[in-house]
Order: sequence, then structure tokens, then C-alpha cells
Amino acid sequence: MRDRNRIGKIGGEPRMKGGAAGLRYELCARNASYATESQLPHALSSGQQAVVVYPSSDDRRHHGNFIDASYRAILKRAEWRRRLQKVHSHGNQSLPKSEWVWRELDSSMSSDALLMNIFCYPGVTKRREVSLLLGTEPGEIPQFGFMPRVPLVTGAVERTEVDMKLGDVLFEAKLTEGDFQVQDRRIVQQYRDLKEVFECRKLPRQGKRYVSYQLLRNVLAAYALDLSFCVLLDGRRQDLLEQWYRVMRCIRSTTLRTRCKVLTWQELAACLPSALRKFLLVKYGITGNPADFG
Repeated sequence: MRDRNRIGKIGGEPRMKGGAAGLRYELCARNASYATESQLPHALSSGQQAVVVYPSSDDRRHHGNFIDASYRAILKRAEWRRRLQKVHSHGNQSLPKSEWVWRELDSSMSSDALLMNIFCYPGVTKRREVSLLLGTEPGEIPQFGFMPRVPLVTGAVERTEVDMKLGDVLFEAKLTEGDFQVQDRRIVQQYRDLKEVFECRKLPRQGKRYVSYQLLRNVLAAYALDLSFCVLLDGRRQDLLEQWYRVMRCIRSTTLRTRCKVLTWQELAACLPSALRKFLLVKYGITGNPADFG
């Protein structure tokens, strides 16, 4: 039986053993080849698995981690452009010394960069097939780093960042991240609506910590704001998909559960313009056509 909370299909998508590690290995190889063949300025991180990072071009008009059309659109919109400025948290430890200050979105592993490559591409959110897939209205403007107001038991609100808001849908984007984070039980239990939204005894835990904290927080945000919530992940990450299903099964309300979805980058790619699809296939190995994998 088809899962009502599943957008599109699971069957037919490429699978890779090794979860996050396997996908990181593939993306490292793909980006090393892509950067070299395209003659793009880039550098490699230190460590056993060298990650490709890209600086902006000298004239600041191009960036190797972005398709040109999306990058031009980002530069034209101040609130999108600010998203590029977040300094890389491990830049001083693992990235080569440079006059360029390394940013989070310079990394070929950045799920935020992938998200912006797609949703900043001109005309993407106006495409009817994309809107139908996402449950949004055509032409909605993405808000990256959206800060919802999630109520706490103290009467205060938390404004922790959500990757993207598009229309009435919140999005959490994942690529090579290992999981959805864990959090101490005392912090999670500070959310006012936790027991109303979830069957807490059934939520996955590690000792005294809740597993998949980001998912819990974002479902609570969707509930508080009367929005929908969608997890965007790679079809090669069956591990993340299973983590999401374990949380979704604990949502009490059938109405809220039906507003919580999952969508793979591969399913989304099938609805995108051909130039963007080609970029995603070459750089990320993301395709809407399983035949492309041979």
C-alpha cells in the first residue's frame, strides 16, 4: 500500500551502501572530477577524505559550488545573498589558508548550497509540476533560514532556524549529514506542545536523549504555525528516511501527520529544467531518471 505521507516513489531510486559515508565518498570523487574538468578554482580539505571547497571567482560573479543562473539570482536578492556569508565552522582546522574566508556554502557537502541551487534557479518555483509535488502555490518566494516561533512551557518562544519556508511548507534539507541530531531530554521537554503532538513514550531515544531532535522541533513548528513540513533528503539515504518514519509514526493527530511529508532530491530533479538537471547529475549524482545510473 502506498504511504500517504510519501511524496512520489521510493522504488526505482539508486541505492548506495554505507549511508552518509558512502554518499560523502561519491560526492568527493564527483566534485574533484567536476572542478578539474571545468577548471574551477577549488581547494581540498585535510583529513582522510578530502572534501572539495570552492571560493567565489575573483570578480565575485561566479562560484564553483553553484550553477551560474542560481548564483546570479542569489546575488540580486539581499536576503538570499546574506545566506552566503556564514563562516565555515571548521575552516581554520581543516581547510587551507587563503585570502578567501571559507564559508559553509563553499563546501561541496553543503545541503544548504544544494537547496539554494535548486530553489533560487529562475522560474523553478513557478513550475506547476514542482508546486504540485511540494504542495505550494506557483511563484512562491523561498525564505532560507526561516525562524519560526515555537512556544515553550515557560511562555517564551524559541526561534531556531529552519532550512527553508516556501509558502505554507517548512523544509529540512539533508545530504551527507549523519543524522537529525540528538538532544537532552530536559531541553526537548521544554516545548509546550510536545505531549500534545507526540506519543512521547514511543519517540526514539538514546538513554536520556531524544533522537532526531531537528525533526521533533520542526514538526512542533509546523503545528504551532499551522503549516506543513517536508524533509528533503537523498534517495541514497535510506537511513535518514527510516529515522523520519520512526518520528512520523509518533505524531498523534492524523491531520498533522498528513501534513508531514518526505521528498527525495531525485524525485524533485525529475520536475526541474534540463540545464539544472544536468548540473545536479554531474555534481551530485542526483537524477530523476534511474537509467542515468546504468
